Amino acid sequence: MENVSGHSLGQLLAERLFIPAGMSTASLCPNTNGLPLPIVGYEGNAKTGYFAATNRIEWAGDAGIAASLEDMIAYEKYLNKSLADPESLYATTSQQQKFRDGTLASYGYGLARLKIAGQSAIGHGGALRGFRHGRFQIPGERLSVVVMHNFETAPAVPAEFIVKRLLNISEPEPQTIGVSAAWKGNFLDDDTQLYVGVEEGDREKPGTIAVNYGPGNVGETARLTSETEAKSDSMQLTLEDDILHVKRIDDNRTLRAVRLQAVDKRDLGQSSSENIVGIYRNEECDSTFTVTGDCGSLYGSFDGYLGRGPAWIMRQIGKNNVWALGNPRGLDATPPGDWTVVFNDQEDGSCSSVTVGCWLARKVKYVRVK
Repeated sequence: MENVSGHSLGQLLAERLFIPAGMSTASLCPNTNGLPLPIVGYEGNAKTGYFAATNRIEWAGDAGIAASLEDMIAYEKYLNKSLADPESLYATTSQQQKFRDGTLASYGYGLARLKIAGQSAIGHGGALRGFRHGRFQIPGERLSVVVMHNFETAPAVPAEFIVKRLLNISEPEPQTIGVSAAWKGNFLDDDTQLYVGVEEGDREKPGTIAVNYGPGNVGETARLTSETEAKSDSMQLTLEDDILHVKRIDDNRTLRAVRLQAVDKRDLGQSSSENIVGIYRNEECDSTFTVTGDCGSLYGSFDGYLGRGPAWIMRQIGKNNVWALGNPRGLDATPPGDWTVVFNDQEDGSCSSVTVGCWLARKVKYVRVK
């Protein structure tokens, strides 16, 4: 865009968007370490305490804009007016998109199609360390809600609360079905080589399970609809003995995950890890994966063209050498969450390769070089 126009991205945004929309103080601020003062974002929570977050990435293109609440209100008015014009760019990109197989897609052209308090909405979120923002528009009610947090709590919950109050929407108390022990555990999907972790949900939400698969380190909540079925807005789950079927609606993907044999806590640290400790290489990604440690206490780190990453702790989540490598930090938010690490054993017990992946980057194979 800059090469074609001869203007900087900041100039183009001001000319084409900020000025026409009446966003008087919005600007491109790609240096995330230099957000306009006195803005401060906070990491942490009520249990660990809150502390100022530090961002150190240069981010422009799909993000990097700093805007006030007044700017966002002006933006929503601008979009509301644009939506009334069927020839406008916003009206075009707001149309429901589909996957190649015809399945309706919840995301397309940079906009999400979602439900807020049962109402069809168009929206998007933005996040950095210490910040969570979201804008949601319900065209049928000509209603927009903007949520801006300088702490790391998702904006969808307060947005839904606001919509329910404004539209006087009440919902019946959900049916509560007890969560049996059969639901709890870790399951591995053979196709993606990713694990799905299931545990009982928050005590304040009886009859729910927390499913660890997607982004972040907090499980997605699903409510049981029967003893063997559960659902949320983004997924449907069916438990069939030791097989967990998960339909990921947003991803248009169906998982068939087999229960991993749990590792007895008494066995942890009792055996040597010599067969998997070592250095592994993926030439396509120009990436090296180093595994260090012993006796069940292992650490994984990556070196590549983006530099050397920190060593993150790994935990064994199933026999047959299936591990999870914690990744509590990403370039933006939310971080990828756990990476599934599956070591591929030889007949002699040695490990020749390892498969690493998360929901957004699946089946990345590293070959042992040392």
